Amino acid sequence: QVQLVESGGGLVQAGDSLRLSCVVSGRTFSSYKMGWFRQAPGKEREFVAAMQWRGGQTLYIDSVKGRFTISRDNAKNIVYLQMNSLKPEDTAVYYCAAGSRGLSSLSYDYWGQGTQVTVSS
Repeated sequence: QVQLVESGGGLVQAGDSLRLSCVVSGRTFSSYKMGWFRQAPGKEREFVAAMQWRGGQTLYIDSVKGRFTISRDNAKNIVYLQMNSLKPEDTAVYYCAAGSRGLSSLSYDYWGQGTQVTVSS
């Protein structure tokens, strides 16, 4: 059974940092891409960042470039999202996802349950 389990969310102040983790289990994702999405109250889910598990190519939305970094630990099967210089508009539930299509595709096959990130001003 495939499982993606996020953790690391919390309540922080603007300018602070958080690191989200996504533990991947149940299969080998070496040929997959891993992505982070977020959904703020009353808004649609939004793509944030993605990484090819093999090769390490990355993709980010413009609003997080230079502040967020997606990375992976191959030995532990964990994907991270390091978030620096957080802003109130980053407040959302953050989801980890795994997909078999190309890096730029928004199609993902597996999803985690989400972790709440709240940034106060």
